[in-house]
Amino acid sequence: MLLASVAIAAMGAFAFGYHLAIVNGPLDAISASLGFAGDATKQGLVVSSLLVGATAGSLGGSALADAAGRRGGLVATALPLAVGALLCARASSLASLIAGRVISGVGIGLASALVPLYVSEVSPPSVRGALGSVNQLVICVGILGALVANVCLPVTAWRTMFAAAAVPAALLALGMGLLAPESPRWLASQGKVAEAASATTKLFGGASANALDASVEAGKGAVADVVARTSSAAPKLSDLFSSRGVRVGCALFLFQQLSGINAIIYFSSSVFAKAGVANGALASAVVGLANVLGTALAAVLMDRAGRVQLLTASFGGMACAMLAMAAGLGIPSLSGFAGPIALAGTLAYIVSFALGAGPVPGLLVPEIAPAALRGRAVSAAMATHWVCNFVVGQAFLPAVSSVGVSGAYLFFAAACLATVAFVRAQVPETKGRSLEEIEAAMSS
Repeated sequence: MLLASVAIAAMGAFAFGYHLAIVNGPLDAISASLGFAGDATKQGLVVSSLLVGATAGSLGGSALADAAGRRGGLVATALPLAVGALLCARASSLASLIAGRVISGVGIGLASALVPLYVSEVSPPSVRGALGSVNQLVICVGILGALVANVCLPVTAWRTMFAAAAVPAALLALGMGLLAPESPRWLASQGKVAEAASATTKLFGGASANALDASVEAGKGAVADVVARTSSAAPKLSDLFSSRGVRVGCALFLFQQLSGINAIIYFSSSVFAKAGVANGALASAVVGLANVLGTALAAVLMDRAGRVQLLTASFGGMACAMLAMAAGLGIPSLSGFAGPIALAGTLAYIVSFALGAGPVPGLLVPEIAPAALRGRAVSAAMATHWVCNFVVGQAFLPAVSSVGVSGAYLFFAAACLATVAFVRAQVPETKGRSLEEIEAAMSS
């Protein structure tokens, strides 16, 4: 039931990735169909409108998670995901398309906050790293699904591509509503001690202490302590950023976006075309596959190597890849090799990202945030993610026009190197520790 519940919640992550990447290939066809072909500003708005909605959704994620519960919040998340997809599929103008993208964005913003929150709270310490990585892995699978759709379907079938996004939304609503249990930690925080113990038993069965981790079974007897710590005094908004865990989590998402990942996701086909790669859509799909494989490897390593080691290696590798691509695209004597360098460098960058920078921040935030602030902390971190995502998405093409692709990539490389220093100085290791142990260590 634990694995089934994580898989169901991950449908929100799949929709997240799919919506994020689906316009990569058919953007020009959409522009031609709806009457704004050649208008870079309006094309950028189609991309960035999703991020506006996502920012709003992520900010509302904590209130929804605390009021309706983690499970109820995920059921509600399915509604904007489905409605937005169908509105985009039936769009007859730029305005209606943007409306659908904003509504879809609200859904993925909610999913970006609620999915890692739910998974972290139902996972025992011994496998929380691996299960927490599932969120990012399925986001990558969603991105790959969108890129494969770009390859397999003609760009004129963009309405079908959008309509397909309603499927994971329906699976999320049905699975969460009918099968998956509520988070025991959330139930405990509401004073529902018996329900928390019942949900724990449903998730792990009778063999939880031996098969997974003794702390899971011990948690049944400790829910009263959780109630005392989380409901004795309502947290104030000012408490949010006085928490070291919240500050570190938001900073990690800031650095994640400044590393350039979404410039790669959104505009890889365009960059490949500039570098002379014959089939940009196919090359982007190969990059998406590398993202999935790298994230799967990270899930295996998460509870072995640890979060800090993976983050350090990941951002270091991304910096090297960006420097190589900047050289290949910016040094005239290497112009004959620009295509291979762009493809190899992008693959190296994506694999490096997938090993740490992608999965670890979303896993770390609910781990290092205090229990009383966990929902708000995840929302604040994801709002940071979406605001920075929007800025990078809007600024990338103008930056390329101003300083070239190589100049933009040099900036991303510098941001990656700065992140390595930040991780070494500020990020705690959480491998193998319960959420309660981590909270005690962070507050000491």
